[in-house]
Amino acid sequence: MASKSPFKTTFEAAEVIRPIFTGGAVALDNGVRILATTLAEDVVLTDLKTGKHLGRVEGDGELISTLTLTPSGSHLIVCSRSLSMRIYSLKSSESNASIVPQLQRTLKPHGTPVVVLAVDRTGTLLATGGTDGAIKVWDIVGGYVTHTFRGPSVLVSALHFFEVAASAKKVLELNGTKDEKKKRRKSKTAADDIEDDQSTTARFRLASGSQDGKVRVWDLHKRSVVANLESHVSDVQGIDYSAEQDALVTAGRDKTITWWDARSWKVRKVVPSFELVEAAGFAAEGALTYTAGSNGCLRFWDSETGRELTKEQSPKAEGESFVGAIFRPELPFIVCVQVDHTLAIFQTPTKECAAQIPEPVQRISGTHDEIIDLRYLLPDSSMMALATNSEDIRLVSVAQSGSNALVSSEYFGQDIALLKGHEEIIISLDVDWSGHWVATGAKDNTARVWRIDPASNSYTCYAVFTGHAESIGAVAFPRTRPAEGSKAFTDPLSHPPAFLITGSQDQTIKKWEIPRESQQGGKKALRAVYTRKSHDKDINAIDVNPSSQLFASASQDRTVKIWSTQEGEVQGILRGHRRGVWSVSFAPLDTPIIQGEQGPVSGKGAMITGSGDKTVKLWNLTDYTCLRTFEGHTNSVLKVVWLNVPAKEDRGKKPTLFASAAGDGLVKVWDANSGETECTLDNHEDRVWALAVHSKTNMLVSGSGDSTVTFWKDTSSETQVAATQAQLKLVEQEQELQNHIHAGSYREAIVLALQLNHPGRLLGLFTSVVNSKTPEADSLTGLKAVDQVLASLSDEQLFLLLLRLRDWNTNARTAQVAQRILWALVKSYPASRFSNLSVKGARGQKSLKEVLNALKVYTERHYKRTEELVDESYLVEYTLQEMDSLAPSIGGMSIMDGADGDVIMAT
Repeated sequence: MASKSPFKTTFEAAEVIRPIFTGGAVALDNGVRILATTLAEDVVLTDLKTGKHLGRVEGDGELISTLTLTPSGSHLIVCSRSLSMRIYSLKSSESNASIVPQLQRTLKPHGTPVVVLAVDRTGTLLATGGTDGAIKVWDIVGGYVTHTFRGPSVLVSALHFFEVAASAKKVLELNGTKDEKKKRRKSKTAADDIEDDQSTTARFRLASGSQDGKVRVWDLHKRSVVANLESHVSDVQGIDYSAEQDALVTAGRDKTITWWDARSWKVRKVVPSFELVEAAGFAAEGALTYTAGSNGCLRFWDSETGRELTKEQSPKAEGESFVGAIFRPELPFIVCVQVDHTLAIFQTPTKECAAQIPEPVQRISGTHDEIIDLRYLLPDSSMMALATNSEDIRLVSVAQSGSNALVSSEYFGQDIALLKGHEEIIISLDVDWSGHWVATGAKDNTARVWRIDPASNSYTCYAVFTGHAESIGAVAFPRTRPAEGSKAFTDPLSHPPAFLITGSQDQTIKKWEIPRESQQGGKKALRAVYTRKSHDKDINAIDVNPSSQLFASASQDRTVKIWSTQEGEVQGILRGHRRGVWSVSFAPLDTPIIQGEQGPVSGKGAMITGSGDKTVKLWNLTDYTCLRTFEGHTNSVLKVVWLNVPAKEDRGKKPTLFASAAGDGLVKVWDANSGETECTLDNHEDRVWALAVHSKTNMLVSGSGDSTVTFWKDTSSETQVAATQAQLKLVEQEQELQNHIHAGSYREAIVLALQLNHPGRLLGLFTSVVNSKTPEADSLTGLKAVDQVLASLSDEQLFLLLLRLRDWNTNARTAQVAQRILWALVKSYPASRFSNLSVKGARGQKSLKEVLNALKVYTERHYKRTEELVDESYLVEYTLQEMDSLAPSIGGMSIMDGADGDVIMAT
């Protein structure tokens, strides 16, 4: 019967929120599926609808200067500072879950870096503009140049393909109803189609804008300039054409917008925008013109009159300034790129609704920068708050698809809202028991309490606490849950936490009473209940115990102090760390008794701390002594958290666990009783600042300086079940092996012995076959069934058998069997099978070569010993022959047979 396998704690990365954009070019296909973004030297492909990672294109070692997608998403073009242009074809995988980029060709389009690209509506032509002022048009599929246009040696800043409208009749055809278009198509002749094709080719144009403010329109059919437009005095950043308006719009960093007549190429209207315009184009079938620029506001203008339709907007913060935008008539929205690497998506309005101030319907954070702290939000933990080295708290959805979450989201990791209010970087974060109240502390010396209500899309600042002289490095809410059935329990949004504890670099702690009504915008400043001079250096962390009667403060002065919440008096001091203490955490209320090196301690009287001395310590709060020190990290321990306490019925088999995160980029899960590491989690490339635990699933979340958030799923139960099943299956297979051996089923027995890796039993099988007293005729091993097994082995089985033969061949007692089986293998397979053997593992063919060399060396030794034995046998035979020839004449005697047996000696 199988013995029960020991319980093993395991975690695996289930989801990862990773950066997709760190500044540069952005592209989108017309199918609104592939979003191509620049991530340092690489290109990341993301599904815009689901947020899923579709693929990644490795760079060439140099920064990407620009990129673009064809409208159909069939090709990706990437240009880098290495002066190369790579064209990739994009194909969906069989499951359609990823995109496989295949490099078609690598070109050197210009002698200087390419800074702007444009693709025509058919996806066949590509225009490249360099810093030397040259413009080239390429056939994407063929990879050759079709046109070369040379202007002044000034950087090309904008390119746009378009087709000029043939006539007013053609415009009417474009704007006609579907029935009218169908009738016209039926009435057309073949000659008309040829004429239309030729006229379409003749109407093909390419507009270019330069850094000197000049705009040129190139005729692709005549291969010459048809218009030189001079209105701007600085970089032209936006160019677009409208067939309905028969007009070209240009905008640039000279803070002006210009509409041009596409017939006469004369100026229709010039309007000042009073901001650096980074993108402009037509929308709503040409009726509207949009602009995006340095003010961070999306603005709409009447294309005919040039009058701004959007209400006046206040300039946004510098980080929200727009540096680009993507819009095409096929897209239902406008994607604006912000300085802080955020993609803001705006719905395209109609002309009647253009007066409303546009608000983004969705935000996509290209990167979350350095993750300093994070917490789960809401009772169902379907949202997460991230402190990301900025003045704002980012709220993202972490609800699994199909779950009945409070947050309405399309995909995991989608941005929900921003908590704006702090003027400096937020460095501390805490959430109350309900997940509806968030506390933040920042470098602006203030703490804030926020009210989170996704049902009404309300994310507001509830109260501001001012009084500290320096940055607030720690904030903490009470941990007690209201009684079930109470008003505070049933309606937490109307009942904020009772108090807030803050700790600052000014070495003081303060307790604040949170008002029952919102104080946002109120004139009355909130005063602290008490202020205590607590430490000699910065305060890094504060935690409140489960009963909310005590709280702990951890400081750079290497100590942790335990305080009474009510009076603010010190109850004890924990000394023992050799460096500053970064994190502190009280054990949960129902934690079982923990066995420390200095004796047991009840769960509610235990605490863990993480320090810059690379250790975690477990403390007894009864006498404030250290029970155990946990060593294993190679850098400062920055965060410690307790995992969920096992249920009472599982406490005999499941350990009491906590996790620690450190500057070495690792997360370790520890057994509090044994002091041993249960598992080490590695998915970050920078220090891990933040940890959080899901209250129900035990999901562990880590946030790092590499801008990634990893969600570690607790797979301990699955691992236990799998281990038990594997052990049971092993017992069954071993019994089956015994049955095959007993029944003489050599074929099944050998295959199973190889599978179970039982070299002793495998040797016994081969020995019985080789040493059989009645071997089968014409059999290599003595049994044809065994020959057939040896001739039909897989690569993995053959390699395992060679390993066994190598071991057996080193022993003289088993070498004979090994040589017989090896001879059978050599006879059964060609030499190419051994040389091309597929070997799993990091060492690969190197390990196979070592095995074959070992077989060769010992085989040569055995043959040498055999040859020596043969030589010695010749000497023995010679000696015996000589003895036979000398026997009749020894001593001059002869031996004669007589009846009486007398021996007669010769005289």
